[in-house]
Amino acid sequence: MKSVDVALVGVGHVGREFLRILDMKEDRLRDDYGLRFRVVLAADSSGVAVDPEGMDPTALRQMKEVGGRCNGLPGYLPNHTPADALEKVHFDLLVDSSPVNLQSGEPGLSATRAALRKGSHVVLANKGPLVLAYTELHDLAAQTGAGLSFSATVCGALPVINIGQRDLVAADISLIRGVFNCTTNFIIGEIEAGRSFDDALAEAQARGIAETDSSLDVDGWDAANKLVIVANSILHVPAKLSDVHVAGIRNLDARQLQDERARGHAVRLVAEARQHKEGYRLSVQPVALDQSDFLASCSGWEMGVEFHTDLYGPTYHKIWEREPLPTAAAMLRDAVNVLRES
Repeated sequence: MKSVDVALVGVGHVGREFLRILDMKEDRLRDDYGLRFRVVLAADSSGVAVDPEGMDPTALRQMKEVGGRCNGLPGYLPNHTPADALEKVHFDLLVDSSPVNLQSGEPGLSATRAALRKGSHVVLANKGPLVLAYTELHDLAAQTGAGLSFSATVCGALPVINIGQRDLVAADISLIRGVFNCTTNFIIGEIEAGRSFDDALAEAQARGIAETDSSLDVDGWDAANKLVIVANSILHVPAKLSDVHVAGIRNLDARQLQDERARGHAVRLVAEARQHKEGYRLSVQPVALDQSDFLASCSGWEMGVEFHTDLYGPTYHKIWEREPLPTAAAMLRDAVNVLRES
């Protein structure tokens, strides 16, 4: 039995589901993987609390579900950032599901740096640190021998990163296309059915699927973040957000969508990395797809990706993800795998 001390930064929708899984699958994790997880640090927007003896995952989740905050927990550390607190507590694994911040990357970026410097493993659902500092963080992990895993950052539980990094051995990839954001997919479908943009977005936010900053979804930046991570991790292209042509869905209206449907098309927000002579061109934009197109079949809460390669041909992968539980499960998947490899 290996005891794993976890620092959890971000106790929102995904973080709470991660706590639910730790409780729900405690016996399975012990019996099948020889792991026992203890949460020794929890951080939200109110601050950071630590308990070296371990917090009760169920009690922590229930406290957050009724509006509680980490500054009300025993062990609250006033005037501490998550990175500050990580210097004061022993932990084996940082799990970051805090909101995406594309300006500074905080609090996730400094917490990730602090963990990797200590040689502790890091699992990310937060895309910000990777988008802003992908190479730096991987260099730091290599220096200290820490694991850095992030399959939850791209399409939740759909193992896009795992497929691209692990399963396409020796392949040349000419094209990666995907519907990477189910929030925009859902909104497009609702607008086409006659519902207002605002109502559709509000439902996505209530379900915990939309980003805290809704502009990341509807203006295409969430999909662009994921495309940058795909480009760096799978295509080995040192891409930044500025390398991606980005257009969102704010200007779509019901008549336009219905007209495209009458022509036999389905509009989807498509993320694409297409190989050209000079390298890969990266784009995120609404595209009217023929109904026979695989990505056109990704509707509502579905996300999908297709890889086009020389060795394996085209492969197509899809997931239905209406709630944050599968993304939390992807964090657990990464945690188990990085611990088994260490």
